[in-house]
Amino acid sequence: MTCSSVCSVTLTPPTLLVCMRTASPTLAAAVSARAFAVNLLHARARPTAELFASAAPDRFDRIRWRRPPDAAGPHLTDARAILDCRVSELAEVGDHLVVFGEVAAIHELSDEPPLMYGYRRYASWPVERA
Repeated sequence: MTCSSVCSVTLTPPTLLVCMRTASPTLAAAVSARAFAVNLLHARARPTAELFASAAPDRFDRIRWRRPPDAAGPHLTDARAILDCRVSELAEVGDHLVVFGEVAAIHELSDEPPLMYGYRRYASWPVERA
């Protein structure tokens, strides 16, 4: 799924949250596995973001990805960074479930600018290089 927002919750332990529709198959998989991966896409990955927003049933056949043995979920080739998370808490809010994930591993794959989404459009955020 394409998540329109990911929120940092705490640094100790490093925890983030994502909100998912209660009817989402991605939510069912994350809750069942008690783990999920957040793929933070790079600026050229807009087609991947749009593909996963569409919920096309063959989306994993249309992109490059892998699942390392210790991964919490799929690792997309179009990711700038990947956060492997363990589900630490769930909170039901309306027709969504807030899923809290304790970050178990961070994988930095690229130093390309990140893909951002806001005001109903995609953009990139320039990254200063040292």
